[in-house]
Amino acid sequence: MQTETNPETALNEEHPEAIHKIADGATSSCSTHDAATAATAVAALLLTACGGGDAGNAAEAKLSAGAARFQPELLPRATSDRQFARAARTPTPDEVFDWAQRQFPALFSSSEATVSAAGGLVFRLYPGTGHYLAVLDGNVLVLGPVTQGQVTNVGTLASFADAVGAGSTSGKPSTDAEAARFLLHAQFSASEEEIAAVKAKGYATWLDEQLALPSSQSGWDWLVSKGYSAVDTNAFFFNPNVSGYMFWQQVIQSPDAVRRRWAWALSEVFVVSLRGIENGFTWPAFAITAYWDILCSKGFGAYRELIEAITLNPAMGFFLSTSGNLKEDPAKGRLPDENYAREVMQLFSIGLHELNLDATAKLNATGQPIETYISEDVSNLARVFTGYSINRSLPESIDPRPPNVRLANIEATRGQMVFEPRDHSLLEKRFLGVTIPANTQGPESLRIALDTLSNHPTVAPFLCRQFIQRMVTSNPSPTYVQRVAQVFNDNGNGVRGDLKAVLKAILLDDEALNTVNLSSNTFGKLRSPVLRIAQWGRTFNINSLYGYWKISLDTKLPPKIDINQFPLNPPSVFSYYRPGYVPPGTEMAAAGATAPEFQIVNESSVAGWINFLQQFVWQGFWVGAPNQPGSGSNETDGPDIVPDYTVEKYLVANSQALVDRLNLLLCAGQLSPATVNLIVTGLQADRMRADAPDQVKQYHIGRALMFVMCSAEYLAQR
Repeated sequence: MQTETNPETALNEEHPEAIHKIADGATSSCSTHDAATAATAVAALLLTACGGGDAGNAAEAKLSAGAARFQPELLPRATSDRQFARAARTPTPDEVFDWAQRQFPALFSSSEATVSAAGGLVFRLYPGTGHYLAVLDGNVLVLGPVTQGQVTNVGTLASFADAVGAGSTSGKPSTDAEAARFLLHAQFSASEEEIAAVKAKGYATWLDEQLALPSSQSGWDWLVSKGYSAVDTNAFFFNPNVSGYMFWQQVIQSPDAVRRRWAWALSEVFVVSLRGIENGFTWPAFAITAYWDILCSKGFGAYRELIEAITLNPAMGFFLSTSGNLKEDPAKGRLPDENYAREVMQLFSIGLHELNLDATAKLNATGQPIETYISEDVSNLARVFTGYSINRSLPESIDPRPPNVRLANIEATRGQMVFEPRDHSLLEKRFLGVTIPANTQGPESLRIALDTLSNHPTVAPFLCRQFIQRMVTSNPSPTYVQRVAQVFNDNGNGVRGDLKAVLKAILLDDEALNTVNLSSNTFGKLRSPVLRIAQWGRTFNINSLYGYWKISLDTKLPPKIDINQFPLNPPSVFSYYRPGYVPPGTEMAAAGATAPEFQIVNESSVAGWINFLQQFVWQGFWVGAPNQPGSGSNETDGPDIVPDYTVEKYLVANSQALVDRLNLLLCAGQLSPATVNLIVTGLQADRMRADAPDQVKQYHIGRALMFVMCSAEYLAQR
């Protein structure tokens, strides 16, 4: 790249109108450095980050001691080797803007939307710092306090190709560990075959293939295939436990693992809990399974369609009181139930406070957060959700056990709730600045209400931050949230709420792929117990010998093996943990960093995980006879859910190779050398031989898994 004689002067002379469009909005507050020093400092930082060039070297040579003070904070972050494939193409202005925003948040914090102005000028304002980034005639420009109000040319778009391409989603991982890390964000596990596929195809191509897979067998159909829909003396119509069997079969055996992993994340945001429907709801296991199936089948579709499907779902209707919700009756002093109206706003769409696109709170004139809704919004919106109930018009069955009570038809658990016009409120409904006129019927009222919620500007940041927390990191940066929220608002084709595009944005973002974050104390998340068990199951190809997947994991576990998380059965509508939870008395608390999963961590749960792990890691889950819905074919207790440790058994005599394999597949290579050495030393004490009896090998592998899966470096996923 050639150095121009005076790029700032030349650009000002050639494009005065365009430059004034930027300069008019520049803040008047300036750095104490002189203008020339500040300008060359910015040029040096940005150009050195993208590989230098003549202009970069010249600017770097001009840096004074004062200007060099910019470098310790910013330059190391930009020049760290991220080990990604280099990009060959010239980046777009938005890609450069996004890259600079990620790399230099002190200069370019949350931004306004990119503006295309006359004369070919494209620019973005960062109001928090008063800086602008712009592109004009292929040149990247900086303006703001750090440049003393001077428009500074920091290089061409092409000169940023390496830096921007270092985190490019079109790139390929260069190591097995990088591929495994991506896989463990995207799904439950990483196999050697999948690692090789990601390395060969690249992140985006592999992910596109997974997202294109059709939804596999539904949980509801699986339960029917196993005989759990029978009306007999086994009384599965009142037994909630079989939904747990369904869940483990789904997350461990389904071929569309990315879809099922995303559905699990969605279930932690759009909550229905088994414990909230099991008492009094006929077929509770089928009801919660039908809800799970919605998350699987519609999770890659539009948010607007998903929110309507869960609103009309019978399990949700029973859980949050929509089913049987009647219109007002002044004579009886009755008002519509407000439960769902409140939660659909607070938890499923807009949250409690208005947010900027990066999920930071919008503030009023007195510096206080602005509430998204008030009590009148709740009471008016509640009228929308009147007149709906579970379909009880289908033929009923009779419980064969005395006193032979009537049973609702099982099909009522998976259809939509039915609407009864006479039970719907026809009063005017005013909420969130929208008015639904009096006498508007239920379906139209529902459409207007859900359209209003779906199009609210706070939906994208509110939900996308939680999605990132569930998939990648507990405390995502505001810029990460903003980038994903922008995709929620527009997938690039003018479509809002495209959840498939949102998931891609989360998994392919530079903040998720960037290996620099492996050494960050602020990046990552605690693996929840359900994810640990699912990962073990898929990694070691566990199978149910009897085909019924009776993994015993429910709220009736004794305290010594209680891990505080049971599939599709959180303690409340707030899920297992709140997205804003900050562990008290920790460094995270001092920094205000959220870490939701820590809300279910305590001394008992830590010990419970170790004890629970010992229940299955050696040879699988032990199941009492009979193992099948009917009388069963087995006559004695015994193992049913069994792992396949074939490969690991070949490695028992080589502790280093065994630990290296477990480190890659379970931890994406993130165990430190010290931890690896400690585990290897412990295993070597067994003096294992390649010709040891099979049962001895199994025990040795279980011991290795205990060491790895109880380590802090496994539990903290980065």
